Amino acid sequence: MRKVAAILTGQRVIQNLGRQWVAAVSFFDKDHDMTRRLAAALAIIGALVLGGCGSDYGIDQNGQKIAAERLDKQWLVLNYWAEWCGPCRTEIPELNALAEQLQDKQIGVFGVNFDNVQGEELRSASEKLGIRFTVLAQDPADLFELPRSEALPVTYIIDDKGKVREQLMGEQTAAGVMAKLEALQATN
Repeated sequence: MRKVAAILTGQRVIQNLGRQWVAAVSFFDKDHDMTRRLAAALAIIGALVLGGCGSDYGIDQNGQKIAAERLDKQWLVLNYWAEWCGPCRTEIPELNALAEQLQDKQIGVFGVNFDNVQGEELRSASEKLGIRFTVLAQDPADLFELPRSEALPVTYIIDDKGKVREQLMGEQTAAGVMAKLEALQATN
């Protein structure tokens, strides 16, 4: 929802700037030819700028860009972890197994570091814990309107419309998350 609001706000800003430029150029351009060209150029630039607004989910633990199709319009298992969290360390192999099981389905398994470490520190922490699924460098909590949890680990199941369907507290198993996913998808 917030992403849509940001895009709409961006469109309004570009439209207002475009009107101001067109008004300024119109004053000097009596036959309006330059005005029309400027308006067309601004419309194209605005479309290009705003076209990229919805497609960037930042980078992963290895610095690779995360394409929108990896998160958009599919179910997500989003796990928050920390290097200092004992239950998180125990849970990681289960989430690795779950990610492998779901590889050919429209369900993505993603991690987020609770302490918001970045860059080399994030890569190193992910490697130390043996994480084989994608870890998002940017926390998507605002995007999915996730409640901030003060306990770890916490796993969210998000449906293909971007709605949080379940918040799972504590250590999870691959079988337990899979069963929860199947039950939620059956009621979708």
